[in-house]
Amino acid sequence: MRIAGPGSRTVVAALGLVQILAWGSSFYFPAVFAPPIVAETGWPLSFVVGGVSVGLLVGGLISPQVGRLIAQHGGRPLLAASSVLFALGLTGIGLAHNLPVYLAAWCVVGLGMGTGLYDAVFAALGRRYGSAARAAITTLTLFGGFSSTVCWPFSAFLLEAVGWRGACFVYAALHLCVALPLQLLVMRDGAATRADTDADAVRAAAPPAIAHERAIMIVLALILSIAAGIGAIFVVHLIVFLQAQGLAFAAAVSLGMLFGPAQVAARFIERLFGQRYHPVWTLLAATLLMLVGLALLLMSPWLVALAIILYAAGYGVSWIARGTLPLALFGAARYPVILGKLAFPSLIAQALAPTLGALLVERIGAVQTIAVLAAFAAANVALMLGLWRLTAKSRDELSP
Repeated sequence: MRIAGPGSRTVVAALGLVQILAWGSSFYFPAVFAPPIVAETGWPLSFVVGGVSVGLLVGGLISPQVGRLIAQHGGRPLLAASSVLFALGLTGIGLAHNLPVYLAAWCVVGLGMGTGLYDAVFAALGRRYGSAARAAITTLTLFGGFSSTVCWPFSAFLLEAVGWRGACFVYAALHLCVALPLQLLVMRDGAATRADTDADAVRAAAPPAIAHERAIMIVLALILSIAAGIGAIFVVHLIVFLQAQGLAFAAAVSLGMLFGPAQVAARFIERLFGQRYHPVWTLLAATLLMLVGLALLLMSPWLVALAIILYAAGYGVSWIARGTLPLALFGAARYPVILGKLAFPSLIAQALAPTLGALLVERIGAVQTIAVLAAFAAANVALMLGLWRLTAKSRDELSP
């Protein structure tokens, strides 16, 4: 079964636009706003940037319950709630005149992240479209890949026009006036489309478990958490890593701009050809590309551009595999609940990793930190090969 027709395309396009806004006003928020916040308030930069970590931690803590609620009630209530929570949190940030209030507001933004970023939307699409959700998930990540490209310039414009506090209020208004109506309009879980009917049939017929399920869950959670942790460190400290390889700041920034387009290009290729193979191969390719990219970054400054492109390609498609592989392995019936469980350790790792990366850079140096990341990436490839064997064994045991 494939997702077809204007209905599904409209759903994915609307949710994709919301994802650009959601990521741009949360995960990518400090890139533009942290310096002016520090300049006005005098708060430590580490605490200002740490707001994102607080948000990710909150999102990770609630992710299992979010998955269960989506499985029970569909995606519409949770996704709509995310828009309200983002608006409340951003309003709180804009009004904050002391650090505790600022961090408390990030807790509210974190509730929005847990109910409105990729994992929650993947779960909602899986519940709505069943096994046909792979194409929708892949397309959604294409939209998400443009978050920084769209929101960083927009944030810079708002900063000049209305200041960082006014920019928070503008983003809050966009969540209420644009994102909320879009999500309420397109996420009608009870719609009697063929995709929905087929998904209901899949849920009714799905077995309660698969062979070696516990082992598969543990290994998959480890792989996704390590990939998310490495990715968070790499993205946050990329310019530092490039400068450690002898590049000037301007050159490092210019080369760093390859990251976003490389992510999107890799996701586009996966969107074109992904239906032809099992998602386990997508995740295997992602881990290999991340390892090769880190290894090349260690080798020579002349290989930096290729290293960034390959690493970004692997990191980009790892998010697709994060949504599509659990669906393929565990089926549509339990997909929202399982995705919520898998998101928990991954989001925690993503929240803690930038701070850990900063400590490593301070203690052992940037080049040595890249080597540590490469070692973890190599371990992830080994885990991925183990997962491939487990899933193959599981399919063989379930075959008649």
